[in-house]
Amino acid sequence: MTLPLRVFGAGRPALALHCSLAHGGAFAGLAAALPDWQITAPDLPGHGRAPEWPLARMAQSDIHAEATREALTILRSMDAPVPVIGHSFGATVALRLALEEPDLVERLVLFEPVLFAAARAAGGPEFPDHLRAHQGFDAALRAGDMRAAATAFQAIWGTGQGFGSLTLAQQDYIAARIHLIAAQNAVLVEDSAGLLDHGRLESLGLPVLLVEGALSPPVIAAIQTELARRLPQVARGQIAGAGHMLPITHSADCAALLRNFLGASA
Repeated sequence: MTLPLRVFGAGRPALALHCSLAHGGAFAGLAAALPDWQITAPDLPGHGRAPEWPLARMAQSDIHAEATREALTILRSMDAPVPVIGHSFGATVALRLALEEPDLVERLVLFEPVLFAAARAAGGPEFPDHLRAHQGFDAALRAGDMRAAATAFQAIWGTGQGFGSLTLAQQDYIAARIHLIAAQNAVLVEDSAGLLDHGRLESLGLPVLLVEGALSPPVIAAIQTELARRLPQVARGQIAGAGHMLPITHSADCAALLRNFLGASA
């Protein structure tokens, strides 16, 4: 599989990996606020113009591993090492890239990596609360009601705009891909990729910026705190008034953090 690419701007190169149910175009606003950078943003497997990832494929294939492999191919074609920016699911792929091929990654910017296994490892109430909050989504998905599942998911992880208020095309796009959320659970919930294995995060010898929205679900802060506890070169940033979709809804604020962090590598 060769992932479709969206390339924004000109200047210093960076790779950007989008969240679930989006596509590389989600970084258009962030890229516009970073005119000195050339941001390459692929459509990850099952998203945008990339080939579909049907339900039937979920049992035989690992979408997280495939996204990592494809992103690695793109990274090797760039003037590496380069900064890697990730959001949500894409942030967990970015972290995996850095752990598996650290020589290709200059530094990491992780917007709300949804590595729920980190919150579970921390042992606080946030992970059980996260599971309870998703019971309606899980039930709808098991029942095959993809629009109900999308509605429940959007209420927790969306921009604050209800699923029903999206355009019909947006609703259809999300509902057609909502099963991809469950396809990620082996890595994000069970950590089948071993991202949290003993000593692995501690060995990452590059700067990492963790960014979250002040209004995001509490499980995000628990994930960020656990990652920050273990990463040796880490900084944190928070965007006031933002939720989980902060690179899209608050792109200028996010870009301000990135200019400070990425500029340090010049």
